Amino acid sequence: MLLKIGCVCLMILSLFRPIYSYFVTVDANAEECFFDRVKAGTKMGLTFEVAEGGFLDIDVRIMAPSGETICKGERETNGNYTFTANTQGAYTYCFSNKISTIVPKVVMFNMAIGEVTHDKKDVLNTNKLEDMNREISSKSP
Repeated sequence: MLLKIGCVCLMILSLFRPIYSYFVTVDANAEECFFDRVKAGTKMGLTFEVAEGGFLDIDVRIMAPSGETICKGERETNGNYTFTANTQGAYTYCFSNKISTIVPKVVMFNMAIGEVTHDKKDVLNTNKLEDMNREISSKSP
C-alpha cells in the first residue's frame, strides 16, 4: 500500500515543471533586466514581490523581442503578469528603482514558461483578453 502511494506521489510530481524563484537587489536609481528566449505561442507568467526597501514599491516592464512594451506597472509592491509570446525571440523583463534616490530594493521574482500554444485562435483570444484587462485597469481609480 505504501509503495502505491509513493508511486502516485511521484507521478503527480513529475507532471509539474520546476519553478525557480530569484532574489535581486535593485540599487537606487538603477534598473535590472532579465530575459528568456521562447518560441511563438509560448505562455509566460511573471510573478514578483518587493521583499525589502523603502515603501516596497518598484516599476516593472515586460518587452517583446521587437522592443515593444507588452506590460508595464509603476510603484507596484507585487504583481502577476501573464501573456502569450506572439513572436519567437528574447522577452525581456525589467525592474526599475529609478524612483528611489537612496534606498535599494530587494525583489523576489519568477518567470513561469509554459507549453507552446499551437492554436492561433487561442493566442489571439489571449491577447484580446490581456488588452481588455489593461484597458479596465487603466480606467480604475
